[in-house]
Amino acid sequence: MPSGQPGATRREARERAMHLLYEAEIKDQPVADVIAALPVPPDGYAVAVATGADQQRAGIDATLGRFARGWDVERMPALDRAVLRLATYELGHRPDVPRNVVINEAVELAKRYSTDGSGAFVNGMLARIADELRGPDGP
Repeated sequence: MPSGQPGATRREARERAMHLLYEAEIKDQPVADVIAALPVPPDGYAVAVATGADQQRAGIDATLGRFARGWDVERMPALDRAVLRLATYELGHRPDVPRNVVINEAVELAKRYSTDGSGAFVNGMLARIADELRGPDGP
């Protein structure tokens, strides 16, 4: 099934959400505007998490800034930011999604789309963020 289409798997929906967040940042537009301009609407989960992450961006970026040792959020690779924003949103606002699923899928997206060191960077950031948002033994 094509990524982003209605009925997409959660993994495909997360991938599409990451692309939407990235595109919105590059175009300096809200995610809702990017979605509105699409000829075919993305999967509902992709829309929900991308718009949620976009709406909570200031708080998410503040969280990322606290955990990014030696990095300003603005200096991170843009795809890393998109992945981290998406995953941090899920960790903080989607308790129905297990923390390991959020982290593992974010790491895979970072490895696939960003720099060589992005997978390890995203993994380290999200492990600490998950501990704060859900507790070390949280779901």
